[in-house]
Amino acid sequence: MRITSYSLGPLETNCYVLDHEGLALAVDPGGDPAEVLDFLRAEKLALKHILVTHLHFDHIYGCARLAEATGAPVLAPAGDAYLMDLELGRGGVYGFPVVEPFASQPVPLGQTEFIGLECHCLATPGHTPGSISYYFPQAGAAFVGDLIFYRSVGRTDFPGGSSAQLKESVQRHIFTLPDDTVLYSGHGLETSAADERTHNPFFLHDMF
Repeated sequence: MRITSYSLGPLETNCYVLDHEGLALAVDPGGDPAEVLDFLRAEKLALKHILVTHLHFDHIYGCARLAEATGAPVLAPAGDAYLMDLELGRGGVYGFPVVEPFASQPVPLGQTEFIGLECHCLATPGHTPGSISYYFPQAGAAFVGDLIFYRSVGRTDFPGGSSAQLKESVQRHIFTLPDDTVLYSGHGLETSAADERTHNPFFLHDMF
Protein backbone atom coordinates (compact mmCIF):
# COMPACT_ATOMS: atom_id res chain seq x y z
CA MET A 1 0.00 0.00 0.00
CA ARG A 2 1.22 3.45 -0.88
CA ILE A 3 -0.23 6.93 -0.51
CA THR A 4 0.94 9.67 -2.85
CA SER A 5 -0.16 13.27 -2.45
CA TYR A 6 -0.54 16.16 -4.89
CA SER A 7 -1.32 19.80 -4.15
CA LEU A 8 -3.83 20.79 -6.82
CA GLY A 9 -5.93 23.75 -7.84
CA PRO A 10 -6.21 27.40 -6.81
CA LEU A 11 -6.47 26.61 -3.08
CA GLU A 12 -3.71 23.97 -3.12
CA THR A 13 -6.05 21.16 -2.13
CA ASN A 14 -4.41 17.89 -1.20
CA CYS A 15 -5.34 15.14 -3.63
CA TYR A 16 -4.33 11.68 -2.47
CA VAL A 17 -3.79 8.50 -4.47
CA LEU A 18 -3.89 5.23 -2.54
CA ASP A 19 -2.70 2.23 -4.53
CA HIS A 20 -2.65 -1.47 -3.74
CA GLU A 21 -1.70 -4.41 -5.96
CA GLY A 22 -2.03 -2.48 -9.21
CA LEU A 23 -5.29 -0.77 -8.32
CA ALA A 24 -5.74 2.80 -7.13
CA LEU A 25 -8.25 5.31 -5.86
CA ALA A 26 -8.05 9.08 -5.71
CA VAL A 27 -9.40 11.32 -2.97
CA ASP A 28 -10.45 14.95 -3.60
CA PRO A 29 -8.95 15.88 -6.99
CA GLY A 30 -9.14 19.63 -6.42
CA GLY A 31 -7.49 20.81 -9.63
CA ASP A 32 -6.04 19.76 -12.97
CA PRO A 33 -5.28 16.04 -12.48
CA ALA A 34 -2.49 15.88 -15.08
CA GLU A 35 0.10 14.90 -12.45
CA VAL A 36 -2.16 12.20 -11.12
CA LEU A 37 -2.77 10.80 -14.59
CA ASP A 38 0.98 10.82 -15.33
CA PHE A 39 1.60 8.92 -12.09
CA LEU A 40 -1.07 6.33 -12.85
CA ARG A 41 0.37 5.73 -16.32
CA ALA A 42 3.97 5.57 -15.10
CA GLU A 43 3.11 3.11 -12.35
CA LYS A 44 0.68 1.15 -14.56
CA LEU A 45 -2.15 1.62 -12.06
CA ALA A 46 -5.85 1.23 -12.78
CA LEU A 47 -7.89 3.93 -11.06
CA LYS A 48 -11.07 2.31 -9.76
CA HIS A 49 -12.71 5.05 -7.67
CA ILE A 50 -12.67 8.81 -7.12
CA LEU A 51 -13.72 9.57 -3.56
CA VAL A 52 -14.92 13.01 -2.50
CA THR A 53 -14.92 14.06 1.15
CA HIS A 54 -17.27 17.02 0.59
CA LEU A 55 -18.62 19.03 -2.31
CA HIS A 56 -16.87 22.38 -1.96
CA PHE A 57 -15.53 23.52 -5.32
CA ASP A 58 -11.87 23.36 -4.33
CA HIS A 59 -12.10 19.60 -3.75
CA ILE A 60 -13.78 18.65 -7.03
CA TYR A 61 -12.23 20.71 -9.84
CA GLY A 62 -10.51 17.64 -11.28
CA CYS A 63 -13.36 15.14 -10.94
CA ALA A 64 -14.73 15.48 -14.47
CA ARG A 65 -11.40 15.15 -16.25
CA LEU A 66 -10.11 12.35 -14.01
CA ALA A 67 -13.31 10.37 -14.42
CA GLU A 68 -13.32 10.88 -18.18
CA ALA A 69 -9.68 9.84 -18.54
CA THR A 70 -9.92 6.72 -16.39
CA GLY A 71 -13.54 5.61 -16.39
CA ALA A 72 -13.50 5.62 -12.59
CA PRO A 73 -16.82 6.56 -10.94
CA VAL A 74 -17.00 9.57 -8.62
CA LEU A 75 -18.45 8.82 -5.19
CA ALA A 76 -19.67 11.94 -3.38
CA PRO A 77 -21.61 12.63 -0.16
CA ALA A 78 -25.36 12.60 -0.75
CA GLY A 79 -25.81 15.12 2.06
CA ASP A 80 -23.80 17.71 0.15
CA ALA A 81 -25.68 17.44 -3.15
CA TYR A 82 -27.41 20.79 -2.55
CA LEU A 83 -24.03 22.54 -2.66
CA MET A 84 -23.86 22.00 -6.41
CA ASP A 85 -26.64 24.56 -6.74
CA LEU A 86 -24.52 27.12 -4.86
CA GLU A 87 -21.28 28.86 -5.74
CA LEU A 88 -19.63 26.96 -2.88
CA GLY A 89 -20.07 23.80 -4.89
CA ARG A 90 -20.19 24.82 -8.54
CA GLY A 91 -17.46 27.45 -8.25
CA GLY A 92 -17.39 30.93 -9.71
CA VAL A 93 -17.20 32.63 -6.32
CA TYR A 94 -14.45 35.18 -5.60
CA GLY A 95 -13.28 34.92 -9.20
CA PHE A 96 -12.49 31.20 -9.02
CA PRO A 97 -13.31 29.03 -12.06
CA VAL A 98 -16.59 27.19 -12.45
CA VAL A 99 -16.47 23.44 -11.80
CA GLU A 100 -16.86 21.29 -14.90
CA PRO A 101 -20.01 19.18 -14.40
CA PHE A 102 -19.54 15.52 -13.56
CA ALA A 103 -21.74 12.55 -12.71
CA SER A 104 -21.47 11.04 -9.24
CA GLN A 105 -22.85 8.25 -7.12
CA PRO A 106 -23.64 8.52 -3.40
CA VAL A 107 -21.00 7.23 -0.99
CA PRO A 108 -22.12 4.01 0.76
CA LEU A 109 -21.88 4.89 4.45
CA GLY A 110 -20.48 2.30 6.82
CA GLN A 111 -18.03 -0.50 6.09
CA THR A 112 -17.27 -1.27 2.46
CA GLU A 113 -14.30 -2.18 0.27
CA PHE A 114 -12.29 -0.24 -2.28
CA ILE A 115 -9.39 -1.68 -4.33
CA GLY A 116 -9.37 -4.78 -2.12
CA LEU A 117 -9.03 -2.79 1.09
CA GLU A 118 -11.52 -2.43 3.92
CA CYS A 119 -12.86 1.11 4.19
CA HIS A 120 -15.10 2.74 6.78
CA CYS A 121 -17.03 5.63 5.25
CA LEU A 122 -17.72 7.79 8.28
CA ALA A 123 -20.37 10.51 8.37
CA THR A 124 -18.46 13.45 9.84
CA PRO A 125 -20.63 16.57 9.39
CA GLY A 126 -19.58 20.00 10.56
CA HIS A 127 -17.56 21.61 7.80
CA THR A 128 -20.44 20.62 5.53
CA PRO A 129 -23.60 18.66 6.37
CA GLY A 130 -22.56 15.68 4.27
CA SER A 131 -18.83 15.60 4.98
CA ILE A 132 -17.39 12.07 4.92
CA SER A 133 -14.09 10.72 6.23
CA TYR A 134 -12.62 7.56 4.70
CA TYR A 135 -10.79 5.30 7.15
CA PHE A 136 -8.64 2.47 5.78
CA PRO A 137 -7.51 0.36 8.77
CA GLN A 138 -5.06 -1.77 6.76
CA ALA A 139 -3.33 1.39 5.56
CA GLY A 140 -3.53 3.07 8.97
CA ALA A 141 -4.94 6.10 7.19
CA ALA A 142 -7.99 8.35 7.32
CA PHE A 143 -8.77 10.89 4.62
CA VAL A 144 -10.62 13.60 6.53
CA GLY A 145 -11.08 16.43 4.02
CA ASP A 146 -11.55 19.77 5.78
CA LEU A 147 -12.88 18.29 9.02
CA ILE A 148 -9.63 18.58 10.95
CA PHE A 149 -6.15 19.85 10.14
CA TYR A 150 -2.77 19.83 11.83
CA ARG A 151 -3.50 21.84 15.00
CA SER A 152 -6.69 23.27 13.55
CA VAL A 153 -10.18 22.45 12.28
CA GLY A 154 -12.27 23.21 9.24
CA ARG A 155 -14.33 26.36 8.83
CA THR A 156 -17.93 26.20 9.97
CA ASP A 157 -19.10 29.67 8.88
CA PHE A 158 -20.15 28.57 5.40
CA PRO A 159 -23.84 27.72 4.78
CA GLY A 160 -24.54 24.31 6.31
CA GLY A 161 -21.54 24.43 8.63
CA SER A 162 -21.86 23.68 12.35
CA SER A 163 -19.12 23.95 14.96
CA ALA A 164 -21.08 21.72 17.35
CA GLN A 165 -21.42 19.00 14.73
CA LEU A 166 -17.78 19.29 13.73
CA LYS A 167 -16.63 18.91 17.31
CA GLU A 168 -18.86 15.88 17.84
CA SER A 169 -17.68 14.31 14.56
CA VAL A 170 -14.03 14.65 15.48
CA GLN A 171 -14.47 13.37 19.00
CA ARG A 172 -16.69 10.45 18.01
CA HIS A 173 -15.05 9.29 14.79
CA ILE A 174 -11.50 10.66 14.59
CA PHE A 175 -10.21 10.74 18.15
CA THR A 176 -11.43 7.16 18.64
CA LEU A 177 -9.25 5.84 15.80
CA PRO A 178 -6.02 4.00 16.72
CA ASP A 179 -3.37 6.44 17.95
CA ASP A 180 -1.04 5.97 14.99
CA THR A 181 -3.74 6.52 12.35
CA VAL A 182 -2.41 9.10 9.92
CA LEU A 183 -4.91 11.87 9.18
CA TYR A 184 -4.67 13.10 5.60
CA SER A 185 -6.34 16.50 5.51
CA GLY A 186 -7.63 18.54 2.59
CA HIS A 187 -4.97 21.22 3.07
CA GLY A 188 -1.61 21.40 4.78
CA LEU A 189 0.36 18.77 6.64
CA GLU A 190 -0.62 15.27 7.60
CA THR A 191 -0.98 14.50 11.28
CA SER A 192 -2.21 11.66 13.51
CA ALA A 193 -5.21 10.85 15.65
CA ALA A 194 -3.13 10.80 18.83
CA ASP A 195 -1.28 14.00 18.00
CA GLU A 196 -4.46 15.99 17.42
CA ARG A 197 -6.24 14.45 20.40
CA THR A 198 -3.33 15.58 22.58
CA HIS A 199 -2.35 18.91 21.01
CA ASN A 200 -5.17 20.37 18.92
CA PRO A 201 -6.00 23.67 20.68
CA PHE A 202 -9.62 23.64 19.50
CA PHE A 203 -10.26 20.67 21.74
CA LEU A 204 -7.82 21.36 24.55
CA HIS A 205 -9.20 24.79 25.28
CA ASP A 206 -12.76 24.38 24.00
CA MET A 207 -12.41 27.19 21.43
CA PHE A 208 -15.74 26.43 19.75
